[in-house]
Amino acid sequence: MQATLDVNNKLYNIDVDPEMPLLWALRDVLGLTGTKYGCGIEVCGACMVMVDGEAKKSCDLKATEMQGRKITTIEGISANRSHPVQKAWIAEQVPQCGYCQSGMIIKTVETLNKHPGASDAEIANEIENLCLCGTYNRVRAAIRRVVNGQ
Repeated sequence: MQATLDVNNKLYNIDVDPEMPLLWALRDVLGLTGTKYGCGIEVCGACMVMVDGEAKKSCDLKATEMQGRKITTIEGISANRSHPVQKAWIAEQVPQCGYCQSGMIIKTVETLNKHPGASDAEIANEIENLCLCGTYNRVRAAIRRVVNGQ
């Protein structure tokens, strides 16, 4: 099935199975491999992308149903790691294995767009992505760094 996707402010015409998840269209068809496959059942958050400004788990979104929607992947957050969240991630040395980081950053960007001065409770309530390495303290420190304008 033909579909036109707006990904990172660029239009892509793709031909995919109508059931193909957005995750696989991004990775396998468009070559945008920053979005990761984690669990495949919408639990971990490794596959998060922004759809019309909201963080969504791409493993369960059909690519063909994303026509007319604005999709932002980790590659679209910043090409040169200049986004404040990316800078904070680097400053706090958040990643260990790094596998969850693109989804975690996407969810953090969405959260801070909704709650620029997010409290610790709002951060805890919003950021539910899984990190098998357990870098949650560093994630919170990085988010606090952005909230405090550091």
